[in-house]
Amino acid sequence: MSNKELAKTIDHTLLKADSRREEIETLCKEARDYNFATVCVNPYWVKTASELLEGSDVGVTTVIGFPLGASTSAVKAAETRDAIENGATEVDMVMNIGAFKSGDEAAVAADMKAVVGAAAGKAVVKVILETGFLDAAEIEAACVLAKEAGVDFVKTSTGFGPGAATIEAVEIMRKTVGADIGVKASGGVRDRAAAEAMIAAGATRIGASAGIAIVTGGTGEGDY
Repeated sequence: MSNKELAKTIDHTLLKADSRREEIETLCKEARDYNFATVCVNPYWVKTASELLEGSDVGVTTVIGFPLGASTSAVKAAETRDAIENGATEVDMVMNIGAFKSGDEAAVAADMKAVVGAAAGKAVVKVILETGFLDAAEIEAACVLAKEAGVDFVKTSTGFGPGAATIEAVEIMRKTVGADIGVKASGGVRDRAAAEAMIAAGATRIGASAGIAIVTGGTGEGDY
């Protein structure tokens, strides 16, 4: 895979609570320079990122119900609509993990559908499963719910929960959702070898704060 092709799989990510405007500006400049797929920023920074990236083909991803997934569906839907109004082109929502672990699949499905409905074809919807909390059977079950809800991607992790993206999780996700839904590996992907291994396992998008290191063959730091 060429550097250019690899760059277009990356959501160049900055989700730290103390992220400053100058860091967002740097993130967006890097995304332009390397032509990443998107930048991934917290909702507050969506408008800023959208303005900084105007005229480029770099999208703006933001996170919904992040990082716990425990907001109500109405709040997640409102957050989604607000993000799109501010310029988000993709939204990464956190699944209601507590409801899922409680066996309330109907609530989990309704939660996903609320965000898909709020995006209404205006933004790509990814569902973060937070696979570090799930066993193999649970990952598969969550993927089935996501597929039925009409999401565009399933995603491994927030980068703030237990563990990180794993080859096993990505393989299960890809096998379950089939070829028509994207799989995003995020959390702990810090170098080119790790990114290429995730892609070989079935990932079509990589979420990472180490985007430049991945493309250039270096090693990045950070949890995401």
